Amino acid sequence: MGLELPKYPEMEEDNFVNFTDSEIVSHVKDALTSVLSGDSNSYNQLVAVMHHSKRLAPDEVALLETTLKALGGAVSCIDTTLHDSLLSAIFSMSMWNYGPHVADALAELIVSLAISNGKYLDLCLGMLVSNFTPPPYFLDKLKLPRGLERKGQVLSLVHAAFKKISDYIPLAPLRLSNIVLQGMPTIYHKDRAIVIYVENMLKLESGEIGELVGSTMLMAVVDQLIELDLEIGWDAILQDDFSKGIFEMELEDVDEVEESAEQDTGEFRLSRKSLAGNSIAELLDNLLVLTFEHLESCERAGRLAKVFETLLQSFQITVMSAYKSKFTQFVMFYACALDPDYCGMRFATMLADLFVQDSHPQPIRMSAVAYLASYLSRAKFLSASLISSMLKRLVDWCLEYGKTPDGDINPNAHRVFYSGCQAIMYVLCFRMKVFMDVPRLKMQLLMPMEQILKHKLNPLKVCLPSVVEEFLRQSKAACLFTVSKTFVFDGLLESELSRAFGGLERLDTFFPFDPCLLKRCDSFIRPMFVFWSMVKPTYDDAYDDDNDDGSSDDELIQDFVNENEDIMDDGVARSFDEQGLDLDEFDCALKKMSITPKNGFSYKFGGGFQEPTRMPCRIRPSTSPESL
Repeated sequence: MGLELPKYPEMEEDNFVNFTDSEIVSHVKDALTSVLSGDSNSYNQLVAVMHHSKRLAPDEVALLETTLKALGGAVSCIDTTLHDSLLSAIFSMSMWNYGPHVADALAELIVSLAISNGKYLDLCLGMLVSNFTPPPYFLDKLKLPRGLERKGQVLSLVHAAFKKISDYIPLAPLRLSNIVLQGMPTIYHKDRAIVIYVENMLKLESGEIGELVGSTMLMAVVDQLIELDLEIGWDAILQDDFSKGIFEMELEDVDEVEESAEQDTGEFRLSRKSLAGNSIAELLDNLLVLTFEHLESCERAGRLAKVFETLLQSFQITVMSAYKSKFTQFVMFYACALDPDYCGMRFATMLADLFVQDSHPQPIRMSAVAYLASYLSRAKFLSASLISSMLKRLVDWCLEYGKTPDGDINPNAHRVFYSGCQAIMYVLCFRMKVFMDVPRLKMQLLMPMEQILKHKLNPLKVCLPSVVEEFLRQSKAACLFTVSKTFVFDGLLESELSRAFGGLERLDTFFPFDPCLLKRCDSFIRPMFVFWSMVKPTYDDAYDDDNDDGSSDDELIQDFVNENEDIMDDGVARSFDEQGLDLDEFDCALKKMSITPKNGFSYKFGGGFQEPTRMPCRIRPSTSPESL
């Protein structure tokens, strides 16, 4: 053999395999204790066995495995001062370099050291954490089946060792959490190393000691995501004026349009092409997919609701405090999509609570309502009942705010009010048809909008004009009301007033759940996402029965009817009877735009219901707000 155990008179190389385990342990102990007498020869040979730097021959593999096992039985003789070189050699070993037998023996030795003496605990945990990622030379092998097999073997040993140590040392998980966080790779490490490291963090979260370290691991992963997110500048995403084309841009059409040499890139606010080749964006994409897959496993295990509470906490601490996060928030979106009944409702409720409570800072409240509006508009999995209940909270709050004495237009002083108004209008741009086709929803939500929009704070002049224009366009086509004033925006899609209420953060232009530009991430989000092309606005003649494409609007309407079929008739009747209104007077707003009502009526903005005027309901409004 090239390297040998210490040669005792009775232990020659040729008959080494004939010794029992207890005899080998005894010889290793003698080598360790010999240092005290000044004879380091046997000890040095023992250390040398740990320092193989070349490919091992079969007999060398056997020697290393046997030595590691013997050391595991002699840990009581190891001293941090006398045997520093041995400990250094052990803790620098990588399980990735050895086959399963040697790696297993090494893991058992680390466990034995950790539980034998508290002085070794951090060193042992640190060594195990260092095995989260393979040596650089091994990264390319992860693409091969044998590399993946080795990865599974090593990580199983590492996490099993964590559990064994924690069983003996209750405080070990706390120490482990700190070591894992301190050892996280920076965003400038090789991307595959970061992905594997995060994979191990998520494995800890769902593993046997997850109760003790899970929330810390999950929150640290979100912190890593947001760090990468912030490295991607908005300049790498936005094209031309970023307030243009809010409703026109569709990610699902971008790839097709980009192939055309005649396309005008200025027409699009976002572009996936701008992120092509961006290593940070690709890394973030991979980590988000890894997180999505982890959430799927949590959902299958029946523990998603518990994990979601940690995500909510992390979202409030990390994501909402970041400047206009671009992609990290889709972790929340996907978790909600996996469990709409609990997670989906819980997220919306939390955002609404943050908005309506005066105790929170203004930027947090504005950010919360921006998230809520984008979420209610884009989440395909939300029920009409949930959307209506959240909108009602916003409408009620805005109505109550309108009672404040200071009622002059002041974008800075009334930032939260304007953000609430814009959120309502933005959601209705996506969902108005749902509310127009369900009379009870129309009565409860759309009609009170008059008091908000006619208020002297004049949100229609302050909110983002592109949102206001689309909202007014749909409102007019739906015969919801007619506007008694002319709103002139001089062809601009933003104004000094909207800039003022949006502040330096430009929260007036923040739509956090706009289409996701990360390619792999988008494949998860797309089935649960409402694109603008899927929306049937009230001015679109295309939603006739013969052109039904199964849009999300139709599904929402049917869902609402199914959920409320026992109370719909009585509820609607009471709503009309209590107000002394004739049901026929609402035909214009309730029927599809291709149908002329029995008794046409007009609803004058700020003027209430007027006598029937026989006005036709089929209106094809101009896209210009001046026509309103």
